[in-house]
Amino acid sequence: MTSDPGPPAPDSAPSERRATVPLTKEPEEPREPTQAGPPEREAPPPEPAAGERDGRRRTHRPWSARRFPAALVASVVLVAAGAALFDVVAVRAGRPAAAWRRHLADELAARPVDDVWMLTGAAVAAAVGVWLIVLALTPGLRHLLPLRSPAGCPAPRLRASLDRDGAADLLRDAAMRVPGVSGARVRMRRHRAKARVDVRFRDPRQVKDDLTAVLDEERDRLALSRPPRIVVRVRQRTG
Repeated sequence: MTSDPGPPAPDSAPSERRATVPLTKEPEEPREPTQAGPPEREAPPPEPAAGERDGRRRTHRPWSARRFPAALVASVVLVAAGAALFDVVAVRAGRPAAAWRRHLADELAARPVDDVWMLTGAAVAAAVGVWLIVLALTPGLRHLLPLRSPAGCPAPRLRASLDRDGAADLLRDAAMRVPGVSGARVRMRRHRAKARVDVRFRDPRQVKDDLTAVLDEERDRLALSRPPRIVVRVRQRTG
C-alpha cells in the first residue's frame, strides 16, 4: 500500500496570489516641482552701451544758469513795459501823454527806414537777439572740465567737474617733478594742454620724452571726460 501524499511544500507550487504580483517595478509618479513656472535661465550680461564700452559714461559740460543775462534782459523789459503802461494809464485817466513818448512816436513816424539812427537801432536789437540765442544754445561754464563717471555709478545724474586752472596746476606740478626741469607753465584748454618747460641740465630731447610720458599719465589720472592733447615745448636755459 502506498501512503497518501502529504500536503505540498510551501515552495513547491506558487499560489495564485503570488502569481499576480508584478515582476517589474512600477514607475514612480513624477513629483511636482517645488517652484511653479518654467525653469529659470541665467540672463545674458547686458551689452555695453555706446558710451560705456570703455568702462566709462560719457558726460557733458554743465549748463550755466545765465543769471546775469536773464536778470539784465528782464530788468530792461520790466522798466520799459512799466513806463509805457504807466503813461497809457495816465492818458486814459485824462492826462496828456508823456513828452518822451510823443517825441519817440514823432521820430518813428518822420524818419525813413534807411536813416542812420534807424539802422543803428535795428543792428543793436539784432545783436542782442543773437546774443540771447547763443546763450540759450551753448552750455557756458568754459572754465570747468567735466569728469567721467564710472559705468556702475549708483547716481547716474551725479556730475562732477574740475576747474581748468586747477587741472593746469596739477599738470605743472607733475612736470616740475621731472629731473632737469627748472620751470614750467601749463595752459589748459578744452582740447589741448600746452606746457612750456625750461631745462637747466640733461638733454632737452630726453626731458621732452619724460615730460610727455609723465603728463600723459597725470592727465589720465584726472579722469576727464574728454582728455586734452598734451603739447610740450622745451626751452634750454643756460644762464
